[in-house]
Amino acid sequence: MNFVSDNLAGASAPVMQAMAAANDGFAAGYGNDAWTKRVEALFAELFEREVAVFLVTTGTAANSLALASLVQPWGAVLCHHEAHVAADECGAPEFFTGGAKIVGLPGDGCKLAPEVVTDQLARMRAGAVHQVQPQLLSITQATECGLVYKAEEIAALKQAIAPRGLKLHMDGARFANAVAALGCAPAEITWRAGVDVLSFGGTKTGAFAAEAVIVFDPADAGEMPWRRKRAGHTLSKGRLIGAQFEGLLAGGHWLDLAHHANAMAKRLASAVEAAGKLRLAWACEANEVFLVLPLQAQAALAAQGVHYIAWSDAALPEHGRLQQGEVVGRFVCSFATQAVEVDRLAAVLATV
Repeated sequence: MNFVSDNLAGASAPVMQAMAAANDGFAAGYGNDAWTKRVEALFAELFEREVAVFLVTTGTAANSLALASLVQPWGAVLCHHEAHVAADECGAPEFFTGGAKIVGLPGDGCKLAPEVVTDQLARMRAGAVHQVQPQLLSITQATECGLVYKAEEIAALKQAIAPRGLKLHMDGARFANAVAALGCAPAEITWRAGVDVLSFGGTKTGAFAAEAVIVFDPADAGEMPWRRKRAGHTLSKGRLIGAQFEGLLAGGHWLDLAHHANAMAKRLASAVEAAGKLRLAWACEANEVFLVLPLQAQAALAAQGVHYIAWSDAALPEHGRLQQGEVVGRFVCSFATQAVEVDRLAAVLATV
């Protein structure tokens, strides 16, 4: 039983079929193909406005290029201290921005609060040549602890940074899961709430290798074509990324996949809560379940060959701190997760 990551699932059948169909014959290169053009139109329809779209193959590239397009080398990116851009991208954001400083902030469940952001900004003097200048706030949707920002929470963060003119970036590696969980229009938790640029995740949702940088004001995207090329992400056979997104977005397939993944996570979380033997580290709001595992539970999972990740406990609230021997186990469900697998895992956890 493998619950390590939604990255470990393959691609959905419609995505693979779309890639296969795009593979025949010849087509224009470097994003000038019909597939990419159709996907650009699909994203404009999805977000209910004109957008600038840049397709890449990895989330690290999407995040790093998005930040680099809006932050100068002497600038600073504010984010949660456990955000992917701070902790899991091997310095790529700093590299692509030319050295911009990543400033990590605290927050339970990896969510940022407006007052925390405001307090940090007060310590960073505007125009002080001895200090980096804050230029962008980055949030993750859903967060690294599986929590979801509501539209009003995003708007409150935008309001907090507005006096200093910061841009707002959203790392949407699991954006589909957040939209499915909230049941809202994608526009409601992006540009209408103040998001300037979105890293739209396709790979975790069900694509093969497809991510997109969505810039909601095309005027902010002037540098992106050159930055993407310089980063090695302007693919000559770009139609195969476009085809993946066409297969993913057509008919709301991306949301169907996300709804399934979320439902499997809710099934697991509900079973654990019903058994009453283990506690959730954070609420299950999208497609991840974080459980506090004592030694006995860890041994039972190992004996049954269950694969998961021991997760950081740094974003736990004070009242939820771990006891001796406990770890936080992260269990991720994907579009390919089956109910029978979830029930088998729940049965193992019920024995501890």
